[in-house]
Amino acid sequence: MVKLTPNASYSLAITLCYPNQPGRLAEITSAIAQAEGSLGDIAVQEQTRHLMQRQLIVDAYSHEHGEAILKALRSLSEVTILEATDRTLELHRGGKLHMHSRLPINSQSDLAMAYTPGVGRICRAIAQHPDEVFSFTIKGNTVGVVTDGSAVLGLGNLGAAGALPVMEGKAILFKEFADLDAFPICLDTQNIEDIISTVKHIAPVFGGINLEDISAPRCFEIERRLREELAIPVFHDDQHGTAIVVTAALDNALSLVKKALAEIKIVINGAGAAGIAIGRLLKSAGAKPDQIVLCDSQGIITQSRTDLNPEKQEFALPQSGSLADAMKRADVFIGVSLPGIVTPEMVSAMAKDPIVMAMSNPIPEIQPELIADQVAVCATGRSDYSNQINNVLAFPGVFRGALNCRARTITSRMCLEAASAIASLIPAQELTPNYIIPSVFDQRVVTAVAQAVEETARQEGILH
Repeated sequence: MVKLTPNASYSLAITLCYPNQPGRLAEITSAIAQAEGSLGDIAVQEQTRHLMQRQLIVDAYSHEHGEAILKALRSLSEVTILEATDRTLELHRGGKLHMHSRLPINSQSDLAMAYTPGVGRICRAIAQHPDEVFSFTIKGNTVGVVTDGSAVLGLGNLGAAGALPVMEGKAILFKEFADLDAFPICLDTQNIEDIISTVKHIAPVFGGINLEDISAPRCFEIERRLREELAIPVFHDDQHGTAIVVTAALDNALSLVKKALAEIKIVINGAGAAGIAIGRLLKSAGAKPDQIVLCDSQGIITQSRTDLNPEKQEFALPQSGSLADAMKRADVFIGVSLPGIVTPEMVSAMAKDPIVMAMSNPIPEIQPELIADQVAVCATGRSDYSNQINNVLAFPGVFRGALNCRARTITSRMCLEAASAIASLIPAQELTPNYIIPSVFDQRVVTAVAQAVEETARQEGILH
């Protein structure tokens, strides 16, 4: 087991029964502490003169760690575990979404207006003036969250059903952060043409399409084609959401170390959807193409390789070498790849005041505590470390802004302005190595991003 910070994603509700004697609770909490669990709420469920029944909330850092905590408790004399529940599994039981009507139907007249015969008038109005669909239906405030399940989180190809919990979660984030109605669309096909065709056929319902967890390089073709063939915003969050937040965080990190984007060497490890998009947006922001070193499992993407897809070819460089070679004298490392592949020695070979963004999730490319004294700034994708690079800082506001002004598409400039809006929420005097990016719960974020997107869309003239 890789030892990480215990967190709520592996949280247990443990119901215990034990003799009602002084010191017994201390014995139990000590066992949890020795097993490196994080103790939360403690609640008395039942108490007699002789017996005590309590429920304890305990966070672990993995399933195996949770089992180790339970084993430690079972070893205690006269302590019985009555129930041990995985709180995350229980939270998802029954799904995380339900449909709710905006209109009460309490009378015959309500029914006649909301449904037949009154609804026929609305249908004719839309048929005669198609743009009215944005005013008279859910379309103007609704996003389709589309996946084929081929690249679910960092877990791989889990298929349509395996991807559904993530898409439900995405829909919740749209609602909670941007008041957008979103619905999960998990397609039982991984054929590019089938996906494109299906999304085009269901697009009349939605004001925007958020592509999610579709593997590279297929995701590039799917997004490009849908952008060309649909007149509503299409946004692949794994690409552009990640790129926006990374660009915002890097902007502030560079301010701290007093370096300019155009003058630094950037290593990106991971040449899939996120890595390619990050590289492209950083180039648009002013990074020099020959100073962006993209690496995959074979090391530096070099021009001598014959196995490169068009997206990788875009970043191919004359030099070759390993990831360790690439990181020598680099100012910035951005990881969207695999856990544990960066060593402290590789970080020590970087330039002065290095910036490390190790975003492999749940286990980073290198654990921040191993390089705390070597780096100027460190960021991860995890919520239990400072500087979390989380896409929820971007996609709710991007879609809120795009749907507010009925933009036809989402452009690179809109992404850059969204990144700038996120970065600007932290004034220069408040920047610290542990605070380069706002919290996902900062209520200013969605408004700032939406306004930046709206204003840019108007300037670019891409409105309906």
